[in-house]
Amino acid sequence: MRKTTHAHGAGESGLGKLIELHAVNSAGDMLVTVALASTVFFSVPTGEARGRVALYLLVTMAPFALLAPVVGPLLDRIPHGRRAAMAGAMLARALLALTMAGAVATGGLELYPAALGVLVSSKAYGVVRSAVVPRLLPPRISLVKANSRVTLSGLLATGLAAPIGAGLHKLGPSWPLYGACAVFVVGTFLSFSLDHKVDSAKGELKAHLVAEAADSTASGTGAGYGRTGKRRRLGLRTAGSSVRTGLIANSSVRALSGFLTFFLAFLLREHPLSGMTAAFSLGMVAVAAGTGNALGTALGAWLRDRGPEVIITAVLACALAATVTATALYGTVTVAAVAATAGIVQALGKLSLDALIQRDMPEAVRTSAFARSETLMQMSWVVGGAIGISLPLTVPEVGMAVGAGIVALGAVTTVRGLLAGARRRGATRTRVS
Repeated sequence: MRKTTHAHGAGESGLGKLIELHAVNSAGDMLVTVALASTVFFSVPTGEARGRVALYLLVTMAPFALLAPVVGPLLDRIPHGRRAAMAGAMLARALLALTMAGAVATGGLELYPAALGVLVSSKAYGVVRSAVVPRLLPPRISLVKANSRVTLSGLLATGLAAPIGAGLHKLGPSWPLYGACAVFVVGTFLSFSLDHKVDSAKGELKAHLVAEAADSTASGTGAGYGRTGKRRRLGLRTAGSSVRTGLIANSSVRALSGFLTFFLAFLLREHPLSGMTAAFSLGMVAVAAGTGNALGTALGAWLRDRGPEVIITAVLACALAATVTATALYGTVTVAAVAATAGIVQALGKLSLDALIQRDMPEAVRTSAFARSETLMQMSWVVGGAIGISLPLTVPEVGMAVGAGIVALGAVTTVRGLLAGARRRGATRTRVS
């Protein structure tokens, strides 16, 4: 494993250690997920489970929606302490896992504030990781390919941790959380083993979702400055239409992922696929989604130089085709296809958005821009999940139609802009050559 993570110069640059750290992080998060799913979802009848999950979303996701946009700016203030921030996020989750272990058997309300703490800590880790990757980039690996390698390590670790968590649960509902605590303690020490240059913030500025308008009283003095010569706030919107439309398109894809996660979880528990048990139906969909995500990550690394606007457009078309087909022909094959397609398009869409930010954002604000975009993606997932949990389960085709509507809304508002941006980019390259 060390030979794989340190390949192509990743060992010398320090990226290999970050890949290993992210695998540990993903494994710990999966163990927490197994413990929560066993308590909130599987341990009670479907009707009560919907109420518990709705309460989980209300008590954890609603405050998280308010806190998550604050996490990035707060972490921007400690650019020289990124290793300590990642270690702190790991240690916080280790302690919270112990707290949850005492409440997970009963499902008491004290479980939810601790779960919120885990979500916020996980988000904090993700924001710092996004900022760290460019600092550890080897000369022979592009930023998108590096991100795909980090993501793929997390997916593999998640796949390994899931059955381990299920086995620990057989010993008792608290055991997956004890395992998560141990994993996060290891991650705490691994965080400090990262290269010292991850704590460097030389040349970096902060990116904002909305940029301040430039002053019109004097001539400019360079990137990041208004016409008065004063430095102005750069934002994701200053990068041009491709990044803006890419953000909207990926938001619809991420909302579809959140929607399918919750809708199919309850639907297949209440109405398993033909000839299957509820557990087998859920397992099949989970494997399809995980396989699709891994495949999308691998394809993203291979397609990294092939027009991110075109890839995002193709992603929306594939997602729309899969959900429309599942609406018209609901069944085992189409449900598995929707889950796999959602995994593929989410991974491809995110990697293509990363490529747009890498290409169009000024280098000084690029790392901060990644953090802001990830916050928007997480919020979209929450909105999609809330829609999924609120739908009735009597007619599966209605749910698939809602999923198709989510993707169609994103396609209608973005495809024209994405293709126009790709054409402008191609025309510019032609004139230059």
